[in-house]
Amino acid sequence: MRKSLLFLILFIFGLSLSILSCKKDSDKNPKPVIAIKDSLKVKSLVPFDSTLVSSFFVKYPNLKKYQEETTELYRKRNYQYVWFDSKGMLEVSHLLYNKLNEMEDDGIQATIPYKEKLDSLFQNHAEKYTASINDELLISSLYFFYTHKVLDGLDSKKTTEIGWYLPRKKVSYVDYLDSIIAKPSLINKNEKKVLFEYYRLKEVLLKYRKIQKNNLWNPITKDSTILAFKPGDSSQTIAQIRQHLFVLGDIAADSQNAVFDEALANGITKYQNRNGLKANKNITEKLIASLNIPIEDRIKTIMVNMERSRWIDADVAKSKELIVVNIPAYQLTFFKEGKPVLISNVVVGKALNQTVIFSADMRYIVFSPYWNVPTSIITKEIKPGMAKNPNYLAQHNMEWNNGSVRQKPGPKNSLGLVKFLFPNSNSIYLHDTPSRNLFNEDKRAFSHGCVRVAKPKELAMEILKNDKSWTPEKIDAAMHKEKETWYTLKNKIPVYIGYFTAWVDDAGTLHFYDDVYQRDDQLATMLFEE
Repeated sequence: MRKSLLFLILFIFGLSLSILSCKKDSDKNPKPVIAIKDSLKVKSLVPFDSTLVSSFFVKYPNLKKYQEETTELYRKRNYQYVWFDSKGMLEVSHLLYNKLNEMEDDGIQATIPYKEKLDSLFQNHAEKYTASINDELLISSLYFFYTHKVLDGLDSKKTTEIGWYLPRKKVSYVDYLDSIIAKPSLINKNEKKVLFEYYRLKEVLLKYRKIQKNNLWNPITKDSTILAFKPGDSSQTIAQIRQHLFVLGDIAADSQNAVFDEALANGITKYQNRNGLKANKNITEKLIASLNIPIEDRIKTIMVNMERSRWIDADVAKSKELIVVNIPAYQLTFFKEGKPVLISNVVVGKALNQTVIFSADMRYIVFSPYWNVPTSIITKEIKPGMAKNPNYLAQHNMEWNNGSVRQKPGPKNSLGLVKFLFPNSNSIYLHDTPSRNLFNEDKRAFSHGCVRVAKPKELAMEILKNDKSWTPEKIDAAMHKEKETWYTLKNKIPVYIGYFTAWVDDAGTLHFYDDVYQRDDQLATMLFEE
């Protein structure tokens, strides 16, 4: 009896010291307590010792880059368990495990750190399993591994190195975990966090991987005696093209017919329209070369553009007005309330004068503009021209202005009849051009870096549509006045100049575009080395 009493006294004394010690530590480092939402129905385990977080990353050094976020996560939750409750592993834990194993479907080629340990944890998990702190921290670390790979993408420093100056989205994946726990299905698709285009590309990636898996992509062999096929011609080459278009979904059925019929002609037109080729109903070497691009290359293209989609803030799509230029598509789209109201062909910078990938707010429209010639063009083109021809400036409607050269307003002005300014350090803007023939070319990389617009008047009219003081007639008059007129927009319009070589439109149609600046391989190398 005395022994029992003595043991009880010692136990109470020891417990008191422990409580006092914990209280002192707590007073020194007070931790915010985050209440778990009632809707989660989690019966929490006893919070664990905060010092075990740093100990975990000593034991698992390949996850150390996620230590800061993991620490923040548990500090926010007062070191309560996230992935386990008193009954065992939560549903969201299994969902995350499945998503980690399906990262290839998200266009990610990466080795999961400590995969064997993770597999063992989930495959040998018993219903009455007692959670260990290492297991809890392993799942949390791999949650951050997953979100950064699949939702965030490459580090912003790396994307800047490859010339991507569009603003990167900013997401707290510590806070995002609250949303996932409250609604686990968000881990499958959440267009509030990732641009909708990412999920569209993910769907076509699965389709192309299925084509690859089923060996449905065989090279088309061309009849060497025929330069081009036209409707009515017959050849086994035509039958092969029909099979390719059927696999891609450009024709509804594969009749295996070797005759170039109307159904095939319509399928070819559809294929050309979505692959940046000039539409015609003939089978040319250029068409066959496009159809013969290996399926592996198409898959890589889809994957690198999924990566680019990760970098775009999903809120961009919610802009009341938005102008987007996709360089490889040579296309401008003006969106209002998320719907395209104007689509125009554009000319972009040539390889030596690449149009920069960035964004800025449009603030001004300048009608009948002067063209202030850049110093580089004065040096490389105008001065040599003046040396050969004393009347060079007059013949090009140019004049000296404060030590520089400018071209006067008029129909022959290099900027055309109107320009659209969104002030930026790159000196890039949208403008009209007198060289209208260039818009008929398949590949339209001809400028010194600025973006020439095929429909400048229509763009001005759409921008000023709700301004009663600017009628179509007044806009036309200002464009032909040959006197520079500036107009300040009442509402700034964000302009995004991007670079996507694969894009799925609102109708679900996949478009491929030439990698005009040869950027896909560089990005693929960075991705697949990660």
